[in-house]
Amino acid sequence: MARSRASQSQQKTLSLFDEADFAEDRVKPKRTQGGLRGAPAQTKETTRASTVVTAGGLMEQVAAPQNMRAALKRVEQNKGAAGVDGMTVKQLRPWLHLHWRTLKQSLLDGTYRPQPVKRVEIPKSSGGIRSLGIPTVSDRLVQQAILQVLTPLFDPHFSPASFGFRPGKRGHGAVRQAREYVREGYAWVVDMDLEKFFDRVNHDMLMARVARRVSDKLLLRLIRRFLQSGVLKDGLVSASEEGTPQGGPLSPLLSNILLDDLDKELERRGHKFVRYADDCNIYVRSKRAGERVKASITAYLEGCLRLRVNESKSAVDRPWKRKFLGFSLLTQERRIRLAAESVKRVKEVIRSLTQRSDAVSMSERLRRLSQYLGGWAGYFALAETPSVFAELDEWTRRRLRLCQWKQWKRVRTRVRELRALGLKERDVWEAAGSRKAYWRIAASPPLHKAMGLAYWRRRGLVPLADRYQAIRNGW
Repeated sequence: MARSRASQSQQKTLSLFDEADFAEDRVKPKRTQGGLRGAPAQTKETTRASTVVTAGGLMEQVAAPQNMRAALKRVEQNKGAAGVDGMTVKQLRPWLHLHWRTLKQSLLDGTYRPQPVKRVEIPKSSGGIRSLGIPTVSDRLVQQAILQVLTPLFDPHFSPASFGFRPGKRGHGAVRQAREYVREGYAWVVDMDLEKFFDRVNHDMLMARVARRVSDKLLLRLIRRFLQSGVLKDGLVSASEEGTPQGGPLSPLLSNILLDDLDKELERRGHKFVRYADDCNIYVRSKRAGERVKASITAYLEGCLRLRVNESKSAVDRPWKRKFLGFSLLTQERRIRLAAESVKRVKEVIRSLTQRSDAVSMSERLRRLSQYLGGWAGYFALAETPSVFAELDEWTRRRLRLCQWKQWKRVRTRVRELRALGLKERDVWEAAGSRKAYWRIAASPPLHKAMGLAYWRRRGLVPLADRYQAIRNGW
C-alpha cells in the first residue's frame, strides 16, 4: 500500500514537471529586439539575430521549459563525472522534477548561485598537466541552457576561419583549409600557442565582449558568477579571479567570443589563418614575413587581450615540421598525414589495452580495443596516408598474438590450439617448444601464419585499414 502511494506521488511529480508547470509558459511569444521572448532557443529568428537583446528577453528564454528540456537531454547524453555535491547525471532528472520551480524562479529573479567547480588534473600527451574544472550537474544544466540561447546570437558573426566548438564545424575543416593555404604557396606557418589560455582569460575583457550583443543584466550577472564560482581542490575552495575552467558547456563559446577579436584583427590585416579554440596557425609566404607577423600578433594578444603567448611552443616553421590538431603535411605532395605524436599516442593506448599482464579474456580485450580504434579511426581517417593504418594493424596484431601466447601458457595448450588452427605439425612443435621471449615469438612465421589477419577477423577485430577505407568511401 505504501509503495503504491509512493508510486502515485512520484507519478504526480513527473506529471507536474512535464505538463502542469511547463504549460504555464506556453503563452503566445512576444517579440523583443533581437529575438522572441519565451521562444525555443533554436529558432530561425534567434539564429538571424544580430542586434543587442533588451533586458529581460534572454533570461526568460534560458529558463523556458522547452529550452531546459533540450539542455537536460544534452547533459544526459554527454554524461560526465559528478561535481562537488556528488550528484551524478543519472540523478539530475529526478532532482529537476522536484526542484524545477525553485530553479526556474532563482534564474528569473537573479538569485541563482553556481557552486565551485571540482579541479581535476590530467596529463597531456605532449607532457605537462591540463587542469579541468568539473561543474555540478545542475550547473552544467544551466550552462547548457545558456549556451543554447547565446549560440544563435554569436555564432553567425564568428570568422569562417574559426572551426572550434561551433555548430556544423570540426577540426577536419581546419586541417583541410590549412592544406589549401600551403598548396597556394603559403609554405611557412606561424604556429601560435597561448599559454594556459583557459586559466588566464580576463573576466572583465570577456564580459565586455559578451555585453556587445547581450544587455540582459540578469544573464550577464549569471555568466560572471559562473566565471567567479571558485575552485575546489584538496578540500579548499579558492576564488576565481581569472580564467574560464575547461569542463563546462559554456567555456568553449566564451573562449570563441574572446578570441573572435583576434580573428577580426587577422582578417583586417589580410592574413591566411585557421583557428581551433586556442590553436591558431597563420600562413605566410616567407620566413621573414612569419617572424614579422609573429612579433606583431604576440604584441596584440598580450597588449589588447591580455593573453600570454608560450614562446617555447610557438614558432615560425615549415608546416610539415609542425603538427596541427594531430595532423601534419607531407613535404612534397602537400598531403595530410598523421603527426608523429599522434602515432606515438595511439601506440601507447594500444599497448595499455594489450598488456599481457592484464587478467582479462581475449574477447573483452578485443571489445575494448575495437571501441577505442573505432573512434580513433573516425577522426584520423582524414590522413591521406593509408599505409600508416596498415602498419598500425600489423603492429596491433603482433601485440594481440603476444597476449594470446601468454594466455595459452602451457606447451600442451599451445600444441592443441595451434593444431586446431590448422598449423602443420612441424610448425606446431617449433612454436610450442620455442624459448623465445613473448614479443619475439609473436612475430615468428608459425604464429604469424596461425593468427594472421583472417584469424583476428573471425574474432571480431575490424582492421584499421578497413575502417579507414570505409570512412573515406562514406565522405
